[in-house]
Amino acid sequence: MHPRQSIISIFSTFVQFNGDRFHSWATDSKLRRSIQNCVNKTPQETSENFWVLYWYNYISQKQLEKLAKEHLIAYLQEICYWTSQKTSTSFSSTQYKLPDCFQMAIASVDKVLKGFNPNQGFILKNYASAIFGSVIRETLRQRGEIDICTEWGMLRKISQKRLVESLQNAGLSPETVTAYVLVWNCFKTLYIPKQPQGTRQLSRPDDDTWSAIAIAYNSQSNQNVTSQILETWLLSCAKHARNYLYPPLASINVSPTGQDTTEWIDNLAGEVDSVLTQIITQQEEQTRISHQSEINKVLAVAVAQLEAEAQQILQLYYSQGLTQQQIAKELILQQYTVSRRLTKAREILLRNLAQWSSEKLHISVTSDLLKNMSTVMEEWLQAYYSVSSY
Repeated sequence: MHPRQSIISIFSTFVQFNGDRFHSWATDSKLRRSIQNCVNKTPQETSENFWVLYWYNYISQKQLEKLAKEHLIAYLQEICYWTSQKTSTSFSSTQYKLPDCFQMAIASVDKVLKGFNPNQGFILKNYASAIFGSVIRETLRQRGEIDICTEWGMLRKISQKRLVESLQNAGLSPETVTAYVLVWNCFKTLYIPKQPQGTRQLSRPDDDTWSAIAIAYNSQSNQNVTSQILETWLLSCAKHARNYLYPPLASINVSPTGQDTTEWIDNLAGEVDSVLTQIITQQEEQTRISHQSEINKVLAVAVAQLEAEAQQILQLYYSQGLTQQQIAKELILQQYTVSRRLTKAREILLRNLAQWSSEKLHISVTSDLLKNMSTVMEEWLQAYYSVSSY
């Protein structure tokens, strides 16, 4: 992948894939006109971070919220690509390739923008990288439990609460939901798997089991439904459950049909002067940079003070993308030992970051702030151990 150079391309182009590889940058003409108008008005502003803050400032304004979000999605394309590439390689056995991981990550952009807070020293690219990586890893882990299941394995694994939610989400009537849940309960009660290895690859119940399910359902519902119809209902349950738990991916960059924003985008340049007065002042910018530098120092020192084995575990986990099980094999340890030491190392780093915030910024450490700090720390670890990769 060749990096984008100009501010105009950075905020108006999107990744195009050819198979499983990067192919080219596709330009969105609407976004290009928008950013071109702004750059023409303030040609002296060539910093990516300036324009990130510029568009982030518009997120809270209803009229321009969609445009601002699209510009920031374009901006995050590169970091999303590199994060997806790095994360997908650590799941070598998965059926999901780089474009799939990219789509999973970029679909979580609302989560990134909601959590991003420039006033706390966040850098959008680093923050997004941490969120994107987390979303991809969690989605792949969960889908590994779901996609390899047969319909019958799915129905054995799912809880009644999730099943009801999936049926309601599909728009089925309350009566239909009740009927489907009843036949599912009969299935769970009467279909006893023969294989001892697990329930993922369960085969279809035999005819005798289907007859028993039909008798049980009809006796409880006072109806006369054939086993063939009940089988159709259960297959429908499995389909709705898959769609609810893991919906098909759709591009977030496609504008809704019928919405023409050309007129107000072309007039946007006239508003630049008023917006520039709302953007953070130079003094605040310097303060933010100073805080970021201090955070880097605090965490780097804390890492250096960890035990050698803990540092090695962090290196393998964040730099090489190894799983805990792979790290355990590499270091000849138990997996639970790796898990405990990884957790302890994170706790030590978080404690140092919280102490710095309390002493330097005079902030009371609350549970919400700790959660925010944990994200900052995860972002920092991703960046700290990925420098060589990038």
